[in-house]
Amino acid sequence: MSAPTARPAPEISPETEFFWTSGADGSLRIQECRDCAALIHPPRPACRYCHSRDMGVRIVSGFATLVGFTVNHRFAPPGMPPPYIVAQVMLEDDPQVRLTTNAVECTADALSLGMRMEVVFEKAEDVWLPLFRPTDPVAVTALPEEPDAAAIRRSVRPMARTDKFEDAVALTGIGMSRLGRRLMADPLSLTVDACRAAIDDAGLTADDIDGLSTYPGAGSLGPFTEGGVTAVESTLGLKPTWHNGAIETFGPGGSVIAAMLAVASGLARHVLCFRTVWESTYGELVRTGRTAPAAGLSDEWFAPFGAVSAAHLLAQTAQRHFHRYGTDRETLGWIALNQRANAARTAEAIYREPLTMDDYLDARPITTPFGLYDCDVPCDGAVAVIVSARDTARDLAQPPVFVEAVGTQILERLDWDQSTLTHEPQVLGQAAHMWSRTTLRPDDVDVAELYDGFTFNCLSWIEALGFCDIGGARDFLNRGTNIALDGRLPLNTHGGQLSHGRTHGMGLVHEAITQMRGHGGARQVADARVAVVSSGGLTPSGVMLLRADR
Repeated sequence: MSAPTARPAPEISPETEFFWTSGADGSLRIQECRDCAALIHPPRPACRYCHSRDMGVRIVSGFATLVGFTVNHRFAPPGMPPPYIVAQVMLEDDPQVRLTTNAVECTADALSLGMRMEVVFEKAEDVWLPLFRPTDPVAVTALPEEPDAAAIRRSVRPMARTDKFEDAVALTGIGMSRLGRRLMADPLSLTVDACRAAIDDAGLTADDIDGLSTYPGAGSLGPFTEGGVTAVESTLGLKPTWHNGAIETFGPGGSVIAAMLAVASGLARHVLCFRTVWESTYGELVRTGRTAPAAGLSDEWFAPFGAVSAAHLLAQTAQRHFHRYGTDRETLGWIALNQRANAARTAEAIYREPLTMDDYLDARPITTPFGLYDCDVPCDGAVAVIVSARDTARDLAQPPVFVEAVGTQILERLDWDQSTLTHEPQVLGQAAHMWSRTTLRPDDVDVAELYDGFTFNCLSWIEALGFCDIGGARDFLNRGTNIALDGRLPLNTHGGQLSHGRTHGMGLVHEAITQMRGHGGARQVADARVAVVSSGGLTPSGVMLLRADR
Protein backbone atom coordinates (compact mmCIF):
# COMPACT_ATOMS: atom_id res chain seq x y z
CA MET A 1 0.00 0.00 0.00
CA SER A 2 1.63 3.22 -1.14
CA ALA A 3 2.00 6.34 0.96
CA PRO A 4 -0.46 9.11 0.17
CA THR A 5 0.90 12.13 -1.67
CA ALA A 6 -0.04 15.83 -1.91
CA ARG A 7 -1.84 15.59 1.38
CA PRO A 8 -3.18 18.71 3.14
CA ALA A 9 -0.67 20.48 5.36
CA PRO A 10 -1.48 21.78 8.86
CA GLU A 11 -1.41 25.46 9.67
CA ILE A 12 1.72 26.35 11.59
CA SER A 13 1.47 28.45 14.76
CA PRO A 14 4.35 29.74 16.89
CA GLU A 15 3.48 27.06 19.45
CA THR A 16 3.55 24.14 16.99
CA GLU A 17 6.18 25.22 14.48
CA PHE A 18 8.91 23.20 16.22
CA PHE A 19 6.90 19.99 15.71
CA TRP A 20 5.86 20.46 12.10
CA THR A 21 9.31 21.61 10.93
CA SER A 22 11.46 19.31 13.06
CA GLY A 23 11.80 16.76 10.27
CA ALA A 24 13.98 19.16 8.28
CA ASP A 25 17.02 17.60 9.96
CA GLY A 26 15.48 14.13 10.25
CA SER A 27 14.74 14.44 13.99
CA LEU A 28 11.39 14.19 15.75
CA ARG A 29 10.79 16.84 18.42
CA ILE A 30 8.20 16.77 21.19
CA GLN A 31 7.43 19.35 23.85
CA GLU A 32 8.71 18.48 27.32
CA CYS A 33 8.28 19.78 30.84
CA ARG A 34 11.68 20.90 32.10
CA ASP A 35 10.66 20.28 35.71
CA CYS A 36 9.30 16.71 35.64
CA ALA A 37 10.72 15.67 32.21
CA ALA A 38 7.31 14.47 30.97
CA LEU A 39 6.65 14.77 27.27
CA ILE A 40 3.53 16.74 26.39
CA HIS A 41 1.52 16.32 23.20
CA PRO A 42 -0.25 18.21 21.74
CA PRO A 43 1.87 21.19 22.91
CA ARG A 44 0.42 23.15 25.81
CA PRO A 45 1.59 26.16 27.84
CA ALA A 46 1.74 24.10 31.07
CA CYS A 47 2.48 20.54 32.16
CA ARG A 48 -0.67 18.55 32.89
CA TYR A 49 1.27 16.38 35.38
CA CYS A 50 3.21 18.81 37.63
CA HIS A 51 1.58 22.07 36.41
CA SER A 52 4.93 23.67 35.70
CA ARG A 53 5.03 26.47 33.14
CA ASP A 54 8.68 25.78 32.29
CA MET A 55 8.23 24.09 28.92
CA GLY A 56 10.88 23.18 26.36
CA VAL A 57 11.45 20.89 23.38
CA ARG A 58 13.24 17.53 23.29
CA ILE A 59 14.66 15.61 20.35
CA VAL A 60 13.30 12.08 20.79
CA SER A 61 14.51 8.78 19.39
CA GLY A 62 11.93 8.47 16.62
CA PHE A 63 11.04 4.93 17.68
CA ALA A 64 7.53 3.99 18.75
CA THR A 65 5.13 1.12 19.34
CA LEU A 66 2.17 0.58 17.03
CA VAL A 67 -0.96 0.80 19.17
CA GLY A 68 -3.60 1.05 16.46
CA PHE A 69 -4.22 1.07 12.73
CA THR A 70 -7.22 1.17 10.42
CA VAL A 71 -7.44 0.86 6.65
CA ASN A 72 -9.58 3.68 5.30
CA HIS A 73 -11.79 2.71 2.37
CA ARG A 74 -14.52 5.35 2.44
CA PHE A 75 -13.03 8.81 2.82
CA ALA A 76 -10.99 10.60 0.15
CA PRO A 77 -9.53 13.86 1.48
CA PRO A 78 -7.64 16.00 -1.04
CA GLY A 79 -4.55 14.23 -2.31
CA MET A 80 -5.26 11.04 -0.35
CA PRO A 81 -7.14 8.49 -2.45
CA PRO A 82 -8.19 5.40 -0.50
CA PRO A 83 -7.10 2.94 0.65
CA TYR A 84 -4.54 4.24 3.11
CA ILE A 85 -3.57 3.31 6.66
CA VAL A 86 -4.26 5.66 9.56
CA ALA A 87 -2.26 4.62 12.60
CA GLN A 88 -1.48 5.54 16.18
CA VAL A 89 1.94 5.03 17.71
CA MET A 90 3.17 5.29 21.30
CA LEU A 91 6.58 6.89 21.69
CA GLU A 92 9.27 4.75 23.30
CA ASP A 93 10.64 7.88 25.00
CA ASP A 94 7.38 8.39 26.93
CA PRO A 95 4.49 5.92 26.55
CA GLN A 96 2.06 8.62 27.67
CA VAL A 97 2.51 10.30 24.29
CA ARG A 98 0.86 8.98 21.13
CA LEU A 99 0.85 10.35 17.61
CA THR A 100 -1.78 9.93 14.94
CA THR A 101 0.09 9.19 11.71
CA ASN A 102 0.15 6.97 8.65
CA ALA A 103 1.82 3.59 8.44
CA VAL A 104 3.90 3.60 5.27
CA GLU A 105 6.23 1.33 3.30
CA CYS A 106 4.09 -1.67 4.29
CA THR A 107 0.76 -3.37 3.78
CA ALA A 108 -1.86 -3.65 6.50
CA ASP A 109 -1.33 -7.42 6.55
CA ALA A 110 2.29 -6.83 7.61
CA LEU A 111 1.25 -4.82 10.67
CA SER A 112 0.47 -6.08 14.16
CA LEU A 113 -0.27 -4.26 17.38
CA GLY A 114 2.81 -3.86 19.54
CA MET A 115 5.15 -3.75 16.53
CA ARG A 116 8.18 -1.46 16.69
CA MET A 117 7.98 1.49 14.27
CA GLU A 118 10.34 4.28 13.25
CA VAL A 119 9.66 7.77 12.00
CA VAL A 120 10.18 8.84 8.40
CA PHE A 121 9.32 12.33 7.22
CA GLU A 122 7.36 13.47 4.20
CA LYS A 123 7.62 17.09 3.13
CA ALA A 124 4.31 18.80 2.43
CA GLU A 125 4.71 22.45 1.50
CA ASP A 126 6.54 24.03 4.45
CA VAL A 127 6.09 21.18 6.94
CA TRP A 128 7.56 17.73 7.48
CA LEU A 129 4.90 15.17 8.38
CA PRO A 130 6.06 12.39 10.73
CA LEU A 131 5.00 9.07 9.23
CA PHE A 132 5.98 5.67 10.62
CA ARG A 133 7.18 2.42 9.08
CA PRO A 134 7.83 -0.99 10.62
CA THR A 135 11.40 -1.47 11.74
CA ASP A 136 11.50 -4.82 13.54
CA PRO A 137 8.62 -7.27 13.04
CA VAL A 138 9.98 -9.50 15.82
CA ALA A 139 10.10 -6.87 18.56
CA VAL A 140 6.54 -6.75 19.90
CA THR A 141 5.57 -4.76 22.99
CA ALA A 142 2.44 -5.46 25.02
CA LEU A 143 -0.08 -2.64 24.98
CA PRO A 144 -0.24 -0.73 28.26
CA GLU A 145 -2.79 -1.70 30.86
CA GLU A 146 -5.59 0.72 31.63
CA PRO A 147 -7.35 1.54 34.92
CA ASP A 148 -9.95 -1.04 35.83
CA ALA A 149 -13.53 -0.21 36.73
CA ALA A 150 -12.75 -0.10 40.45
CA ALA A 151 -9.94 2.41 39.89
CA ILE A 152 -12.26 4.57 37.80
CA ARG A 153 -14.88 4.54 40.57
CA ARG A 154 -12.29 5.58 43.15
CA SER A 155 -11.47 8.63 41.03
CA VAL A 156 -15.02 10.00 41.06
CA ARG A 157 -15.39 13.17 43.08
CA PRO A 158 -17.83 12.90 46.00
CA MET A 159 -21.09 14.80 45.75
CA ALA A 160 -20.63 18.45 46.59
CA ARG A 161 -23.89 18.47 48.60
CA THR A 162 -26.29 15.84 49.82
CA ASP A 163 -29.40 17.19 48.11
CA LYS A 164 -29.51 16.44 44.38
CA PHE A 165 -30.58 18.89 41.70
CA GLU A 166 -32.07 15.93 39.83
CA ASP A 167 -34.83 15.73 42.46
CA ALA A 168 -36.08 19.20 41.53
CA VAL A 169 -36.88 18.50 37.88
CA ALA A 170 -39.06 16.37 35.63
CA LEU A 171 -39.17 15.64 31.91
CA THR A 172 -42.63 16.67 30.81
CA GLY A 173 -42.81 17.06 27.04
CA ILE A 174 -41.33 15.48 23.92
CA GLY A 175 -41.69 16.26 20.24
CA MET A 176 -40.23 15.11 16.96
CA SER A 177 -40.47 16.54 13.47
CA ARG A 178 -40.67 14.52 10.31
CA LEU A 179 -37.64 12.25 10.07
CA GLY A 180 -36.26 11.15 6.74
CA ARG A 181 -33.65 11.20 4.02
CA ARG A 182 -33.34 14.24 1.73
CA LEU A 183 -36.47 15.95 3.00
CA MET A 184 -35.17 19.15 1.36
CA ALA A 185 -36.82 21.09 4.18
CA ASP A 186 -35.62 24.23 5.93
CA PRO A 187 -33.90 22.88 9.08
CA LEU A 188 -35.36 25.67 11.20
CA SER A 189 -38.84 24.61 10.13
CA LEU A 190 -38.08 21.10 11.40
CA THR A 191 -36.95 22.60 14.71
CA VAL A 192 -40.15 24.61 15.05
CA ASP A 193 -42.25 21.50 14.31
CA ALA A 194 -40.47 19.52 17.05
CA CYS A 195 -40.66 22.38 19.55
CA ARG A 196 -44.37 22.97 19.02
CA ALA A 197 -45.02 19.24 19.31
CA ALA A 198 -43.16 19.11 22.65
CA ILE A 199 -45.03 22.15 24.01
CA ASP A 200 -48.38 20.62 22.99
CA ASP A 201 -47.36 17.22 24.40
CA ALA A 202 -46.69 18.76 27.81
CA GLY A 203 -49.96 20.69 27.78
CA LEU A 204 -48.12 24.00 27.91
CA THR A 205 -48.28 27.12 25.76
CA ALA A 206 -45.41 29.00 24.20
CA ASP A 207 -45.83 31.66 26.89
CA ASP A 208 -44.98 29.06 29.55
CA ILE A 209 -41.54 28.42 28.08
CA ASP A 210 -38.96 30.54 29.90
CA GLY A 211 -35.77 28.73 28.94
CA LEU A 212 -34.07 27.48 25.76
CA SER A 213 -31.23 24.97 25.54
CA THR A 214 -29.53 23.35 22.57
CA TYR A 215 -26.45 21.64 21.18
CA PRO A 216 -24.28 22.72 19.39
CA GLY A 217 -25.76 26.20 19.01
CA ALA A 218 -25.13 28.68 16.24
CA GLY A 219 -21.97 28.80 14.15
CA SER A 220 -20.35 27.43 11.03
CA LEU A 221 -21.45 23.88 11.74
CA GLY A 222 -22.95 22.92 8.40
CA PRO A 223 -25.77 20.37 8.70
CA PHE A 224 -25.50 20.09 12.48
CA THR A 225 -27.37 23.26 13.43
CA GLU A 226 -30.49 25.16 12.51
CA GLY A 227 -29.09 28.42 13.89
CA GLY A 228 -29.24 27.76 17.62
CA VAL A 229 -31.03 29.74 20.30
CA THR A 230 -30.84 32.92 18.23
CA ALA A 231 -32.80 31.43 15.33
CA VAL A 232 -35.39 29.68 17.49
CA GLU A 233 -36.07 32.64 19.78
CA SER A 234 -36.29 34.93 16.78
CA THR A 235 -38.89 32.60 15.26
CA LEU A 236 -40.98 31.80 18.34
CA GLY A 237 -40.53 35.01 20.35
CA LEU A 238 -40.28 33.19 23.69
CA LYS A 239 -38.42 35.84 25.75
CA PRO A 240 -36.50 33.29 27.87
CA THR A 241 -35.04 34.14 31.27
CA TRP A 242 -32.28 31.57 30.67
CA HIS A 243 -30.73 30.17 27.52
CA ASN A 244 -27.85 27.90 26.55
CA GLY A 245 -26.28 26.85 23.27
CA ALA A 246 -22.92 25.14 23.43
CA ILE A 247 -20.87 22.41 21.79
CA GLU A 248 -18.60 21.76 24.80
CA THR A 249 -21.35 20.32 26.96
CA PHE A 250 -22.36 16.85 28.17
CA GLY A 251 -22.65 15.33 24.70
CA PRO A 252 -25.25 16.11 22.03
CA GLY A 253 -28.03 15.52 24.57
CA GLY A 254 -26.21 17.64 27.15
CA SER A 255 -28.63 20.50 26.62
CA VAL A 256 -31.11 18.51 28.74
CA ILE A 257 -28.70 18.22 31.68
CA ALA A 258 -27.85 21.93 31.40
CA ALA A 259 -31.58 22.70 31.46
CA MET A 260 -31.99 20.66 34.65
CA LEU A 261 -29.43 22.86 36.37
CA ALA A 262 -31.24 26.01 35.27
CA VAL A 263 -34.59 24.74 36.51
CA ALA A 264 -33.20 23.43 39.80
CA SER A 265 -31.53 26.80 40.46
CA GLY A 266 -34.76 28.71 39.87
CA LEU A 267 -33.69 30.52 36.69
CA ALA A 268 -36.48 28.89 34.69
CA ARG A 269 -39.61 26.75 35.14
CA HIS A 270 -39.98 25.13 31.73
CA VAL A 271 -36.92 24.83 29.48
CA LEU A 272 -37.34 23.80 25.86
CA CYS A 273 -34.36 21.72 24.66
CA PHE A 274 -33.94 21.05 20.95
CA ARG A 275 -31.58 19.37 18.48
CA THR A 276 -31.74 19.47 14.68
CA VAL A 277 -29.75 17.69 11.98
CA TRP A 278 -30.14 17.95 8.23
CA GLU A 279 -27.21 15.93 6.95
CA SER A 280 -29.11 14.11 4.23
CA THR A 281 -30.44 17.27 2.61
CA TYR A 282 -27.04 18.92 3.00
CA GLY A 283 -25.39 16.00 1.24
CA GLU A 284 -27.79 16.34 -1.67
CA LEU A 285 -27.13 20.08 -1.91
CA VAL A 286 -23.39 19.39 -2.02
CA ARG A 287 -23.82 16.64 -4.62
CA THR A 288 -25.80 18.95 -6.91
CA GLY A 289 -23.40 21.86 -6.47
CA ARG A 290 -25.81 24.09 -4.55
CA THR A 291 -23.57 24.42 -1.50
CA ALA A 292 -19.94 23.86 -0.66
CA PRO A 293 -18.95 20.74 1.30
CA ALA A 294 -18.17 21.21 4.96
CA ALA A 295 -14.72 20.33 6.22
CA GLY A 296 -14.38 16.94 7.84
CA LEU A 297 -12.59 16.45 11.11
CA SER A 298 -10.27 19.44 10.80
CA ASP A 299 -8.06 18.98 13.85
CA GLU A 300 -4.51 19.73 12.73
CA TRP A 301 -3.18 16.64 14.49
CA PHE A 302 -5.48 14.33 12.52
CA ALA A 303 -6.41 15.81 9.14
CA PRO A 304 -2.91 15.78 7.57
CA PHE A 305 -2.93 12.00 7.98
CA GLY A 306 -6.39 11.49 6.46
CA ALA A 307 -8.04 10.95 9.85
CA VAL A 308 -11.00 13.10 8.86
CA SER A 309 -13.78 11.22 10.67
CA ALA A 310 -14.40 10.06 14.20
CA ALA A 311 -14.59 6.62 12.59
CA HIS A 312 -10.82 6.63 12.10
CA LEU A 313 -10.21 7.11 15.82
CA LEU A 314 -12.91 4.75 17.09
CA ALA A 315 -12.01 2.02 14.61
CA GLN A 316 -8.56 1.79 16.20
CA THR A 317 -10.11 1.71 19.67
CA ALA A 318 -12.36 -1.14 18.53
CA GLN A 319 -9.31 -2.93 17.09
CA ARG A 320 -7.58 -2.76 20.48
CA HIS A 321 -10.72 -4.10 22.19
CA PHE A 322 -10.69 -7.00 19.71
CA HIS A 323 -7.00 -7.60 20.43
CA ARG A 324 -7.27 -7.55 24.20
CA TYR A 325 -10.65 -9.15 24.86
CA GLY A 326 -11.32 -11.42 21.89
CA THR A 327 -14.16 -9.27 20.58
CA ASP A 328 -14.85 -9.64 16.85
CA ARG A 329 -16.95 -8.17 14.09
CA GLU A 330 -19.86 -10.48 14.88
CA THR A 331 -19.95 -9.02 18.40
CA LEU A 332 -20.58 -5.59 16.90
CA GLY A 333 -22.94 -7.14 14.37
CA TRP A 334 -25.39 -8.27 17.04
CA ILE A 335 -25.78 -4.64 18.08
CA ALA A 336 -26.52 -3.58 14.50
CA LEU A 337 -29.00 -6.43 14.03
CA ASN A 338 -30.75 -5.64 17.29
CA GLN A 339 -31.24 -2.00 16.35
CA ARG A 340 -32.61 -2.96 12.93
CA ALA A 341 -35.10 -5.41 14.47
CA ASN A 342 -36.36 -2.69 16.80
CA ALA A 343 -36.57 -0.15 13.97
CA ALA A 344 -38.94 -2.51 12.17
CA ARG A 345 -41.42 -1.76 14.97
CA THR A 346 -40.93 2.01 14.68
CA ALA A 347 -42.93 3.72 11.94
CA GLU A 348 -40.63 6.73 11.44
CA ALA A 349 -37.33 4.79 11.42
CA ILE A 350 -35.13 5.28 8.35
CA TYR A 351 -34.04 1.65 7.90
CA ARG A 352 -36.73 -0.95 8.67
CA GLU A 353 -35.83 -3.74 6.27
CA PRO A 354 -34.55 -6.98 7.84
CA LEU A 355 -30.79 -7.21 8.33
CA THR A 356 -28.93 -10.51 8.61
CA MET A 357 -25.47 -11.23 9.94
CA ASP A 358 -24.34 -12.02 6.39
CA ASP A 359 -25.67 -8.63 5.25
CA TYR A 360 -23.73 -6.98 8.04
CA LEU A 361 -20.46 -8.82 7.42
CA ASP A 362 -20.62 -8.43 3.64
CA ALA A 363 -21.39 -4.71 3.63
CA ARG A 364 -18.85 -2.38 2.05
CA PRO A 365 -15.99 -1.43 4.35
CA ILE A 366 -15.75 2.09 5.74
CA THR A 367 -12.54 1.93 7.78
CA THR A 368 -11.49 -1.39 9.26
CA PRO A 369 -12.98 -3.03 11.26
CA PHE A 370 -16.07 -0.89 10.60
CA GLY A 371 -18.41 -1.60 7.72
CA LEU A 372 -21.45 0.29 6.52
CA TYR A 373 -23.81 -1.04 9.19
CA ASP A 374 -21.46 -0.12 12.02
CA CYS A 375 -22.21 3.53 11.24
CA ASP A 376 -25.32 5.52 12.04
CA VAL A 377 -27.68 6.84 9.38
CA PRO A 378 -27.43 10.49 8.27
CA CYS A 379 -30.89 11.98 8.14
CA ASP A 380 -32.98 15.14 8.50
CA GLY A 381 -35.03 15.76 11.61
CA ALA A 382 -35.45 17.57 14.90
CA VAL A 383 -36.20 16.45 18.44
CA ALA A 384 -37.35 18.54 21.41
CA VAL A 385 -37.62 17.77 25.14
CA ILE A 386 -39.07 19.94 27.91
CA VAL A 387 -37.47 20.04 31.37
CA SER A 388 -39.84 21.40 34.02
CA ALA A 389 -39.80 22.19 37.70
CA ARG A 390 -40.95 19.08 39.51
CA ASP A 391 -43.68 20.89 41.42
CA THR A 392 -45.43 21.71 38.13
CA ALA A 393 -45.20 18.23 36.64
CA ARG A 394 -48.37 16.62 37.92
CA ASP A 395 -50.48 19.48 36.56
CA LEU A 396 -49.32 18.85 33.01
CA ALA A 397 -50.71 16.66 30.26
CA GLN A 398 -48.38 13.64 30.37
CA PRO A 399 -47.06 11.38 33.12
CA PRO A 400 -43.83 13.03 34.27
CA VAL A 401 -40.54 11.20 33.95
CA PHE A 402 -38.19 11.82 36.86
CA VAL A 403 -34.41 12.02 36.87
CA GLU A 404 -32.66 9.72 39.32
CA ALA A 405 -29.07 10.70 38.52
CA VAL A 406 -26.78 12.12 35.87
CA GLY A 407 -23.13 11.44 35.12
CA THR A 408 -20.87 14.12 33.67
CA GLN A 409 -17.40 13.87 35.24
CA ILE A 410 -14.39 13.87 32.90
CA LEU A 411 -11.83 11.28 34.01
CA GLU A 412 -10.16 10.56 30.67
CA ARG A 413 -8.01 12.65 28.35
CA LEU A 414 -10.04 14.82 26.01
CA ASP A 415 -7.41 14.66 23.27
CA TRP A 416 -8.82 11.80 21.25
CA ASP A 417 -5.60 9.96 20.44
CA GLN A 418 -4.16 10.42 23.94
CA SER A 419 -7.15 8.93 25.74
CA THR A 420 -8.54 5.54 26.70
CA LEU A 421 -7.15 2.76 24.51
CA THR A 422 -9.83 0.07 24.56
CA HIS A 423 -13.10 1.96 25.03
CA GLU A 424 -14.66 4.99 23.49
CA PRO A 425 -13.18 7.87 25.52
CA GLN A 426 -15.52 9.79 27.80
CA VAL A 427 -17.75 6.90 28.86
CA LEU A 428 -15.96 5.34 31.85
CA GLY A 429 -15.85 8.46 34.00
CA GLN A 430 -19.36 9.62 33.21
CA ALA A 431 -20.82 6.18 33.90
CA ALA A 432 -19.04 5.89 37.25
CA HIS A 433 -20.11 9.42 38.18
CA MET A 434 -23.77 8.60 37.51
CA TRP A 435 -23.73 5.51 39.72
CA SER A 436 -22.14 7.55 42.52
CA ARG A 437 -25.27 9.73 42.62
CA THR A 438 -27.83 6.96 43.18
CA THR A 439 -28.46 3.82 45.20
CA LEU A 440 -29.83 2.07 42.10
CA ARG A 441 -27.54 -0.35 40.33
CA PRO A 442 -27.25 -1.86 36.82
CA ASP A 443 -29.58 -4.73 37.67
CA ASP A 444 -32.33 -2.17 38.37
CA VAL A 445 -32.29 -0.86 34.79
CA ASP A 446 -35.16 -2.05 32.60
CA VAL A 447 -34.23 -0.39 29.32
CA ALA A 448 -31.06 1.19 27.89
CA GLU A 449 -30.89 3.86 25.18
CA LEU A 450 -27.14 4.10 24.55
CA TYR A 451 -25.37 6.34 22.09
CA ASP A 452 -24.64 4.41 18.91
CA GLY A 453 -23.01 6.71 16.41
CA PHE A 454 -21.06 3.51 15.77
CA THR A 455 -21.74 0.01 17.06
CA PHE A 456 -18.60 0.26 19.16
CA ASN A 457 -19.91 3.35 21.00
CA CYS A 458 -22.79 1.23 22.21
CA LEU A 459 -20.52 -1.64 23.29
CA SER A 460 -18.35 0.83 25.23
CA TRP A 461 -21.34 2.20 27.13
CA ILE A 462 -22.62 -1.30 27.95
CA GLU A 463 -19.32 -2.17 29.62
CA ALA A 464 -18.74 1.24 31.21
CA LEU A 465 -22.17 1.22 32.84
CA GLY A 466 -21.46 -2.14 34.43
CA PHE A 467 -23.99 -4.31 32.61
CA CYS A 468 -21.08 -6.71 32.17
CA ASP A 469 -17.41 -6.78 33.11
CA ILE A 470 -14.95 -4.68 31.16
CA GLY A 471 -14.13 -6.83 28.13
CA GLY A 472 -17.19 -9.00 28.66
CA ALA A 473 -19.55 -7.60 26.03
CA ARG A 474 -19.14 -10.52 23.63
CA ASP A 475 -20.46 -12.99 26.17
CA PHE A 476 -23.04 -10.56 27.53
CA LEU A 477 -24.62 -9.93 24.13
CA ASN A 478 -25.07 -13.69 23.73
CA ARG A 479 -25.82 -13.46 20.01
CA GLY A 480 -28.15 -10.55 20.69
CA THR A 481 -30.54 -12.36 23.02
CA ASN A 482 -29.74 -10.25 26.08
CA ILE A 483 -30.36 -6.93 24.32
CA ALA A 484 -33.60 -7.86 22.56
CA LEU A 485 -36.90 -6.33 23.66
CA ASP A 486 -37.55 -9.37 25.86
CA GLY A 487 -33.92 -9.73 26.99
CA ARG A 488 -32.03 -8.77 30.15
CA LEU A 489 -31.26 -5.28 28.84
CA PRO A 490 -33.54 -4.12 26.01
CA LEU A 491 -31.30 -1.83 23.98
CA ASN A 492 -32.11 1.14 21.74
CA THR A 493 -35.71 0.12 21.47
CA HIS A 494 -36.64 2.47 18.60
CA GLY A 495 -33.75 1.36 16.40
CA GLY A 496 -31.06 3.69 17.70
CA GLN A 497 -29.03 5.94 15.48
CA LEU A 498 -27.90 2.90 13.50
CA SER A 499 -31.38 2.34 12.03
CA HIS A 500 -33.81 4.97 13.35
CA GLY A 501 -31.51 7.81 12.27
CA ARG A 502 -28.67 10.02 13.46
CA THR A 503 -30.55 12.43 15.69
CA HIS A 504 -27.38 12.99 17.72
CA GLY A 505 -28.45 11.62 21.07
CA MET A 506 -31.72 13.49 21.47
CA GLY A 507 -33.65 10.73 19.72
CA LEU A 508 -32.41 8.40 22.46
CA VAL A 509 -33.69 10.77 25.15
CA HIS A 510 -37.05 10.97 23.35
CA GLU A 511 -37.26 7.18 23.27
CA ALA A 512 -36.27 6.76 26.93
CA ILE A 513 -39.10 9.11 27.94
CA THR A 514 -41.49 7.25 25.63
CA GLN A 515 -40.57 3.96 27.30
CA MET A 516 -40.92 5.40 30.81
CA ARG A 517 -44.40 6.64 29.95
CA GLY A 518 -45.36 3.21 28.62
CA HIS A 519 -46.14 4.69 25.21
CA GLY A 520 -43.81 2.54 23.09
CA GLY A 521 -46.55 0.57 21.36
CA ALA A 522 -45.23 -2.53 19.57
CA ARG A 523 -41.73 -1.89 20.94
CA GLN A 524 -42.73 -1.12 24.53
CA VAL A 525 -40.71 -2.97 27.15
CA ALA A 526 -43.08 -4.57 29.63
CA ASP A 527 -43.15 -2.95 33.09
CA ALA A 528 -40.23 -0.64 32.30
CA ARG A 529 -39.66 1.73 35.22
CA VAL A 530 -35.94 2.62 35.05
CA ALA A 531 -34.08 3.72 31.93
CA VAL A 532 -30.51 4.76 31.28
CA VAL A 533 -29.77 7.06 28.35
CA SER A 534 -26.34 8.20 27.21
CA SER A 535 -25.20 10.87 24.82
CA GLY A 536 -21.85 11.27 23.12
CA GLY A 537 -18.38 10.04 23.79
CA LEU A 538 -14.98 11.03 22.38
CA THR A 539 -16.09 14.59 23.11
CA PRO A 540 -17.41 15.28 26.62
CA SER A 541 -20.48 13.16 27.18
CA GLY A 542 -23.33 12.71 29.61
CA VAL A 543 -25.54 9.93 30.89
CA MET A 544 -28.89 10.03 32.70
CA LEU A 545 -30.80 7.55 34.81
CA LEU A 546 -34.57 8.09 34.51
CA ARG A 547 -37.53 6.80 36.52
CA ALA A 548 -41.15 6.35 35.58
CA ASP A 549 -44.00 7.88 37.56
CA ARG A 550 -45.87 4.60 37.46
